[in-house]
Amino acid sequence: MYIIGIGTATPAHRYTQADCWQALQASTRFGELNSRSQVILKKVLTGDSGIATRHFGMPQLDHAFDLTPDALHARFREHAPALATKAAREALAQAETTVEEIDAVLISTCTGYLCPGLTSYVSEQLGLRQTVLALDLVGQGCGAAIPNLQTAQALLAGGTARRVLSICVEVCSAAFFLDDDPGVLISACLFGDGAAAAVLSATPGQGRGVRWKRGSSLLKPADRDLLRFDQKQGMLRNILTPDVPALAAQHAATVFASTLASAQVTPEQITGWIWHPGGRNVLQALCEKFQLTEAQVQGSRTVLSEYGNMSSPSVLFVLQAALRNPTPGGLWWMSSFGAGFSCHGALLEVAHP
Repeated sequence: MYIIGIGTATPAHRYTQADCWQALQASTRFGELNSRSQVILKKVLTGDSGIATRHFGMPQLDHAFDLTPDALHARFREHAPALATKAAREALAQAETTVEEIDAVLISTCTGYLCPGLTSYVSEQLGLRQTVLALDLVGQGCGAAIPNLQTAQALLAGGTARRVLSICVEVCSAAFFLDDDPGVLISACLFGDGAAAAVLSATPGQGRGVRWKRGSSLLKPADRDLLRFDQKQGMLRNILTPDVPALAAQHAATVFASTLASAQVTPEQITGWIWHPGGRNVLQALCEKFQLTEAQVQGSRTVLSEYGNMSSPSVLFVLQAALRNPTPGGLWWMSSFGAGFSCHGALLEVAHP
């Protein structure tokens, strides 16, 4: 399988962490939180979180405090199809692929629910064939991009499709929740909205070639309650515990070792690192576990700084940036992780710039 085009999209409205802190202080909801919660919010939004700006599907930040099921669903319904479509169009253009050439469309999300799913809306907006195979993949959290690509690889390898459109879209602002749980509060300070799409082909495309060599996953249900969504008052509520950075690094190392062993590749052969930017502490834990230099995680840090954690699209933002930069070709390692607890990895063979 070859990745022959990547596109990304974010809402037009961009806010600094300072903007978010000012809006939060002016909200009535802030006064309803206890003093410990207020201190946590101030520390994350005004301190060194590794995040400078985030994009939200709302024209004004005071809309972020309209935390009702109807308001949050309306935000997802408005922005998820639009962001997914915009990212898809960019990916198709880069891949020099027409909508008629797409045989399957796979869309991953965890921040909202539509029935029929997002594939119905995006297929309509793009003008995909009515006979296209449409699969909606839900509930995989931040790690969803690589399982999505693995599904595309299976369709291509089995001859079901010749070209597949893979999309990850999250309207994280449609899953905000504010109470006195530290994990909930930190989540509201870290996540942003965005979408990423990739065109996958059984044959190489133009431009800088990216060949999918091998992918693998690890699922640890015993760790499920450390990172997942819950529902309260009819709204999604993120459970985020302090164990997540160390857990992500530990499971990422397991997936990395097993994948490289099966491919008969040594760690020293990896020339590029594409990490899901789950947060400052997550990237730090990965650096320590893998003994990485700052230069090797700079792409992930930049995406985190400019967009926050967008959940599933984030790792494709990092891959897109690495392909645009003079990152040396060769074997690259791409990894994402999230709810479940799940961890995924992919070995890519990338042409030199």
